[in-house]
Amino acid sequence: MQSLAWDDFRLVRAIADQRSLSGAAEALGVNNSTVFRRLNALEEQLGVRVFERARSGYLLTSAGEEMVALAARMSDSIVEFERRIAGQDVRPSGELRVTTTETIFAHLVSPMFCGFRRKYPEITLDFVIENRILNLSRRDADVAIRASVDPPQTLVGRRVATIAWRAYASTAVIAETNVPVDDLQRIVRPPARWIGFSDSINMTAGGRWVAANVHPDCINVRVNAVNALADAVQAGLGISVLPCFIGDQLPDVKPIPVIQPASDTGLWVLTHPDLKKAARVRAFLDFFGTELARKRKQVEGEPA
Repeated sequence: MQSLAWDDFRLVRAIADQRSLSGAAEALGVNNSTVFRRLNALEEQLGVRVFERARSGYLLTSAGEEMVALAARMSDSIVEFERRIAGQDVRPSGELRVTTTETIFAHLVSPMFCGFRRKYPEITLDFVIENRILNLSRRDADVAIRASVDPPQTLVGRRVATIAWRAYASTAVIAETNVPVDDLQRIVRPPARWIGFSDSINMTAGGRWVAANVHPDCINVRVNAVNALADAVQAGLGISVLPCFIGDQLPDVKPIPVIQPASDTGLWVLTHPDLKKAARVRAFLDFFGTELARKRKQVEGEPA
């Protein structure tokens, strides 16, 4: 029997993931007829069915399941090899994929670009702006700047600060509602107006505090992104809790010092151990770690 190739395993895995030939064709960047022809040739070569054709799609046989499991192990080995090789470069150059959130990117990281570009002109930064945690072991990104209580043990890096939160309101809202901002009991009850947290941000330190302390009748607006929350506060929709590094920069917005939710969330700069010695990774970690550490007081809500 002719030896199997890596492309055969990729083909089976793609069909298994998509459960259709058309989906596999799109994932592999080929046309449907190519996938159909290659699958038939593979099954003829093996002498067994790899998939059962059902109304619900292409279902793996036992032979197909073995191929998918082996494909996953092969893929992991290839990624691990690529990661180790990438960690051996000695010159700070080439592309570096960086993942962070939109909030951290906009309010902390982007102003640091010019200094980094001047110092390391041969490094190209490819930023992946994602609120979900990307898998650095799978090379979804090379480094991450993240807010985390406890980052994965598979990563190494530096905690540069603890992210502090505080309540904020526009000067217009304070004047309109006439709620005493130094009275904690009254400011979390009607007629005070609050902006609530929803979906992906309701388990942040700010989201948990609002849920536990603000009377539900105060909340008639909810948002699911921290940047949108800041915009809503500045627009005068109500009071809310923001990271200090955002709220303290908003024009015509005042802090409410009596509301400072406890937070153990750190601001981290992280990478995979196999990449930490790569010149471009080391350059990024050193530069952005130092620059973010200089912002520690701002991130922790302390006077500059």
